[in-house]
Amino acid sequence: MEVLPVTGIGEVTPGADLADLIATAAPWLRDGDVVVVTSKIVSKAEGRLVMVSGDPAERERARQEAVAAETARTVASRGATRIVATHHGFVMAAAGVDASNVEPHQLALLPKDPDASARALRAALARRLGVRVAVVISDTTGRPWRNGLTDVALGAAGVEPIRDYRGHTDPYGNQLQLTQTAVVDELAAAADLVKGKTDRVPVAVVRGLPVVIDEDGPGVVASLVRDPDTDLFPLGTAEARADGLRRAATLPSGEEVTGPADPDAVRRAVAAVAAEVATFEPAPTGATVRCTVDDPSDPVTLVRLGADVHRLRAALAAEGLASS
Repeated sequence: MEVLPVTGIGEVTPGADLADLIATAAPWLRDGDVVVVTSKIVSKAEGRLVMVSGDPAERERARQEAVAAETARTVASRGATRIVATHHGFVMAAAGVDASNVEPHQLALLPKDPDASARALRAALARRLGVRVAVVISDTTGRPWRNGLTDVALGAAGVEPIRDYRGHTDPYGNQLQLTQTAVVDELAAAADLVKGKTDRVPVAVVRGLPVVIDEDGPGVVASLVRDPDTDLFPLGTAEARADGLRRAATLPSGEEVTGPADPDAVRRAVAAVAAEVATFEPAPTGATVRCTVDDPSDPVTLVRLGADVHRLRAALAAEGLASS
């Protein structure tokens, strides 16, 4: 495998013909190559730029407005940093709105449809050079739980985004159950090794991998954006806690309880509130919780009891147990 930088592309402006620029700079492209293109020059060519003032305060205001416009859902927010899901479904900082590698009076947005951009560029390169290549549109992003940045794919054409190993058998005879490799992300990261961030090399070619297919393929959004129902981490820590508190505050009253309760789960719930509530005790079956109060006729005691019961019901809900 080789990773080859494409140099000499120069500054890209709105309306530029990317295929012509790449074909001129890399006439040596051949069948089976994967052309990895930084999303920034795609955005520039497609006019996905926002003009901003040179005043720092107005520039930041414009940036925040651009982030808001590109945001479908906020995942986490800490001070000025916002991790959001874009309208494409990508989860990334500031919705991909970027002030690097553009003029000081500009902000760059992500391409509107990176998969469509990849398909169009692939077709144009085939017309100009007569080559059968794949195209990957890449962008730089961070990852949960890991420091540092890497490039990932935002759009792709001419390559299957995922290599599915499920059902295959490993060398030890184990059947693989979950393994799906994000091939286009690996191609994007490999290309970034020669593109860099300050070297003005926005395109690289990965050569020697048998990944190029005849058709365009399903693209990145349809293949790599995780379905919300299977996303175990849809919120940041503080946002998930706030959401849990809101849900606890609106627990339904008199919810019908069916089926046996897990005694261990009940004990965990009681233990979770033990520091605040010392009067609860789970019954041996786990189906009920007994409460002892000194004076059940005292209004203050009853108000406190109501608050304690709600604490317990919230702890039970966290264990997945309904209560009434």
